[in-house]
Amino acid sequence: MAELIYYCGTMDSGKSTLALQTAHNHQSRGRTGLIFTSKDRAGSGVISSRLGLQSPALEVDPDLDLHRYVVDHLSIGERIDYIICDEAQFYEREQIDQLAKIVDGLSIDVFAFGILTDFRTSLFPGSARLVELADRVHTLQVEALCWCGARATHNARTAGGVMVVEGEQVVVGDVAADSEVAYEVLCRRHHMRRVTARGSRAAHISTEPLPFTL
Repeated sequence: MAELIYYCGTMDSGKSTLALQTAHNHQSRGRTGLIFTSKDRAGSGVISSRLGLQSPALEVDPDLDLHRYVVDHLSIGERIDYIICDEAQFYEREQIDQLAKIVDGLSIDVFAFGILTDFRTSLFPGSARLVELADRVHTLQVEALCWCGARATHNARTAGGVMVVEGEQVVVGDVAADSEVAYEVLCRRHHMRRVTARGSRAAHISTEPLPFTL
């Protein structure tokens, strides 16, 4: 039986790396599939990993009917054994329904990868629908870390170096602290206190020698 599987986590948890690895594993066994993504930080039509890996992908715009796209390609004789969907949190709820329809009606495995919650700790619509419909939901095992060393569970957005909790849900930014719009992963404690690495003295390691001799 084909399945709809959702792999989710915070930023820096390796979701895009796993998406690329999953595609590679299938391709190395002679299987043929489609790779989709949406609003990747590297630009349109590409999956990029923070490790430097990249792969061409099909950009998912809000008006793309994924089920129709797959049916059209199958009808001209193309072979589709699996589908990879990165940045699935940005997909429309209707597009997640279309993925489930692909699994159930066309017996094609769909592997989705994404972030559960936004910078306001609210579920992305695409992720919420995946949790509702997926056959399996897996939390990624690579734990991202807050600047304090604790497990990061929340995504934070900064504007001009200051953490913000209001604004548009989807704003593409970077992880570089000096970017106008940047993102950082935090533990719940520091997210609720709005303490980022840039704004905390504890995030900086002193270069002064210890005040005693050993």
